[in-house]
Amino acid sequence: MASYPESKIYNDPFRFYFSMLRDIERAEKCIFLEVYRFQNDAIGVRFRNALLKKVKEGIKVKILIDSWGTRPGASFFSELIEHGAEVLYYKKIKFFLDFFTKNHRRNHQKMLLIDHRISYIGSANISEYSLNWRECVLRVTGDITLEFEKVFRHDMKNHDRYDTKSGSFLKTLKRDGFLIIRDFPSIRQQKIMHFYLKLIRQSEKEVLIESPYFLPGFQLRRAMVRAVKRGVKVVVIMPRHSDVRAVDVLRSRYLGQLHYGGVELLYYNGDNLHAKDLLIDRKIYAIGSANFDYRSFRYQHEIIVSGEHESIAQQLAEHIEGTRKATTGFDIEAWERRPKIQKFFEFVLLPFRHLL
Repeated sequence: MASYPESKIYNDPFRFYFSMLRDIERAEKCIFLEVYRFQNDAIGVRFRNALLKKVKEGIKVKILIDSWGTRPGASFFSELIEHGAEVLYYKKIKFFLDFFTKNHRRNHQKMLLIDHRISYIGSANISEYSLNWRECVLRVTGDITLEFEKVFRHDMKNHDRYDTKSGSFLKTLKRDGFLIIRDFPSIRQQKIMHFYLKLIRQSEKEVLIESPYFLPGFQLRRAMVRAVKRGVKVVVIMPRHSDVRAVDVLRSRYLGQLHYGGVELLYYNGDNLHAKDLLIDRKIYAIGSANFDYRSFRYQHEIIVSGEHESIAQQLAEHIEGTRKATTGFDIEAWERRPKIQKFFEFVLLPFRHLL
């Protein structure tokens, strides 16, 4: 196994926000931030002010935020821009003939890159809204940051394009035993989904999945059930109640099939489980921004980092075990007795599963 000791997985927003702000305070060269949601609240203001301080010190600061996920207007970042920071909004909402689907092509990636040496990647936005959520954020140091910067520069360059045809999206970036895999809006490609399929199909002992929005397509559902038939233990942890109620209703449609197929389904009982990760055989990890659902794989720009670094795999196993301690199992009898009105809404929402 590859060794990469300078790494840490965070699940508590208070801890990783503190770590991020500390690293921003120590920055000497540059700070690059790409995030879906950067809110005008206590957390957002603190990050904005920390970045403003560094800009005034002459540090290069570049920010890319999604115009769907981020609500603050330009005035929230105006002082940053006045002092030399570059702040771009990804794909502003536009009116097209296919308004709804085209505007669903969002940048859902979440990265903080500092001084070409420090990288944060995972599930977390910059928002007070999610302070009580359980997240999964990986901090690593080293040359892998240079590869994340390639992604960041490409995204900044293409921040207002609705159809990205660049071949660089198709390339998996590799360095120091890490793989960086990106998705872009595509019905055919869905690189992260196919990567997950490959990992599940190659699993020998165990598949552990955490996702806040669990709507797996047919191929993924079949791969999980077939893995169980091979003797692989497959465990999925999801929030009992996510922040998107429609997803919770629709996912119920799939849970009975997976339960009868031998997949262990667990509900996280805390405020919300927002972690997005996968661990195969306690050896191969994948951490990033992608949800285990149609929308992430089909319509959004997503990013994951994967590898077999023993220290990271062990930390992720400990993180998942910590999540598991706050879960209860799926109740098949309650599922069988669920009200007809719920089944009706499952049916109604089914055609919209790619957009939830």
